[in-house]
Amino acid sequence: MSATIAEKLETLSVCLGTYPHTLPLKEGRIKSDRVTLAFTEINPVNRAFLPMAREQKFDVSEMAIVTYLQAKAYGKPLTLLPVTMMGRFQHGTMLYNSERGMLKPQDLPGRRVGVRAFSQTTGAWVRGILWKDYGLDLTRVRWVTFEDAHVAEYRDPPGVERAPAGKDITKMLLDGELDAAIFGGSMPNDPRLTSVIPEAAAQAWYGRNRAVPINHMVVLKAHLSQLKPGVVREVFRLLFASKKAAGLPKPGMVDLIPFGFDAVKPSLELMSTYAFEMKLIPRRYAVEELFDDTTRPLQA
Repeated sequence: MSATIAEKLETLSVCLGTYPHTLPLKEGRIKSDRVTLAFTEINPVNRAFLPMAREQKFDVSEMAIVTYLQAKAYGKPLTLLPVTMMGRFQHGTMLYNSERGMLKPQDLPGRRVGVRAFSQTTGAWVRGILWKDYGLDLTRVRWVTFEDAHVAEYRDPPGVERAPAGKDITKMLLDGELDAAIFGGSMPNDPRLTSVIPEAAAQAWYGRNRAVPINHMVVLKAHLSQLKPGVVREVFRLLFASKKAAGLPKPGMVDLIPFGFDAVKPSLELMSTYAFEMKLIPRRYAVEELFDDTTRPLQA
């Protein structure tokens, strides 16, 4: 059987979140005569990151940037596709209980700040903002975590505390056991909770960095990219076609889900620097290293 025919018959196991830009593909409105995508639904999708990082459970999967950087550092057989699944400005994700008095970035030294995991990508973005824009010495904050990294080999740096088993980050924040907390995909809806970092600062941050703070991208098994580059290019085409079918980005709006190597490079450069400085990875990676010869040339 020829390679071309084999690629046409390819069925891939895929785990992606359900977003406006993935719905056209999941609902079958975007089609391919080369690949079949067999979707597994996991909600919330971040529960797929651990089995993908540790077992390469799917052929193609959504994954947080820091999880991928750590997977790269520990030699996991994955490569990155220049496709964003989730991005947002992170300035409003660090909250404090306003009933207990005002809390500003300069007040954080010595305070207890909760985050789901020290390796959580939202937390890394927020710490990067506090470090670069507010001059905060991150080692002077008492970071309190609730779970381990998705990559088993990683260990939190010294000084990071673990919350007692069974504790809830939002309740700890409201009860005063935490002075602030960083939230991921699900933000609490409580009028007492206020952003530590002014949300209005996000626009100025974007103006300086010209980067979208990407949370999740798409990864795939390295051997798939090496042995069947045509299949990988077709996956990229399908995902991009799905985004276009969703009408994204809206005219005049910042594209929070950039596609293509050039578009994602600024965000990855920043995060590689942040992750290295925070001891999330042992060295800083050039963006080119995060892709392979198949995925690096892909442009939207």
